[in-house]
Amino acid sequence: MPKIGIILLQIALATVIASCVAHGKISTHLETASLLKAFNLLGLFVCAAPIRGLFLEMSRLSGFEEMKCIVQDVFPAPRVTWETEPPTLEAFKPFTRMTADKRGLYTVDSRLKKMEGKPDLIYICKMTPPYGGPAWTSSLIEREIKGSEGKDLTLPCSAPTYLNKPSLQWTFSTSNESTQILTYNSQSGRSITLSPWEGQVELDIYNAHFGDGSVRLMNPHRSRNAGGYTCVFSTPYSSHTERNKVTFSSEKDTSFWWIFGLVAGLLLLVLTGLFAFLKLRAYRHDTCVLLCLKVVCKHRRLLFWSVFTNHQKLVLLQT
Repeated sequence: MPKIGIILLQIALATVIASCVAHGKISTHLETASLLKAFNLLGLFVCAAPIRGLFLEMSRLSGFEEMKCIVQDVFPAPRVTWETEPPTLEAFKPFTRMTADKRGLYTVDSRLKKMEGKPDLIYICKMTPPYGGPAWTSSLIEREIKGSEGKDLTLPCSAPTYLNKPSLQWTFSTSNESTQILTYNSQSGRSITLSPWEGQVELDIYNAHFGDGSVRLMNPHRSRNAGGYTCVFSTPYSSHTERNKVTFSSEKDTSFWWIFGLVAGLLLLVLTGLFAFLKLRAYRHDTCVLLCLKVVCKHRRLLFWSVFTNHQKLVLLQT
C-alpha cells in the first residue's frame, strides 16, 4: 500500500476512535481501551463495543418459570437466538427487549418461558454480534436432589455438545457463604480439589475428559453438606451451568417414616378386614331374614289350604 494510503487509513481509524470516545462507546482509560474494535466492512469502519459477558438465570417473578438472558453495554445490539438440548419440535416465542443508554450502549434482555412437563431440558441462549466477532453462548439447568445422610451421593453435571474441551469448576453455597470445591483443566487433564473438600468429593478424570463432570459426594452429613452445588463448564466465549439443590434425610427420619408407614398399613388392613366382616354379617342377616320370610309365607299358605280343605269337607257332610 502506498505511504499516502497508510496515512489516510490511520487518520480514518483515529477518527473512528475519537467518535467512539465522544459517544461513550469506549473509555479513554487504557484498561478499557481494548473494548474498542474497528471492523473494515466494504471500506467502512464501524465502531463496536463487543460482548464481555453473558448472564443467564431462571426467574419466577412473572408467575411462571422463565429463562432470562442478558448482556450489557454493547454496541451494536447483538442478535439473540434460543435452543434446547435435546432439541424440541416446539416453536420458541421469546420476548426480547433492547434499550440504549445516553452513551448509545445497549442492554439486551431476552426471556423465554420454560416448557411444562420437560424439567430435564437444557436451555441455550446465544448472542451473535452483527458485525462479526465471536458469538457468546450460555446454558443452564436447575434440579433438586434428595439424598440419605451417610450414603454416597452422585451429583450430575454434563457438558452440552456445543462446548469443545471446556474447563470445569464446582462450587458449594449456603445462605451464608460460597466456597470452591474443585477445578478441572481440560488442556492439562489435571484436577485440583480444595480444602476442606479433600476426601469428601471424587471426580472421575477419565469421564471429565469426555464432558461428564459428575462428582461423588462421600459420606455426606445433613448439617454440613446440605445446600447448593453448582458446576460450570466454560470456554472463552461459552459456559454451561448446572445448579443442584441438595437436601438429606437422616436415618432417624427414615426409621420414623418406616414405622409410620408400617402402622398406617396395619391400620388400613384392620379397617379393610372390619369392613369386610360387617358386610358379610349384613349379608348373612339379610339372607336369614329372607329365608324366614319364605318359611312363614309357606306356612301360611299350608295353613290356609288346610282350613280351606276342612271347610269343603264340612260343606259336603252337611249336604
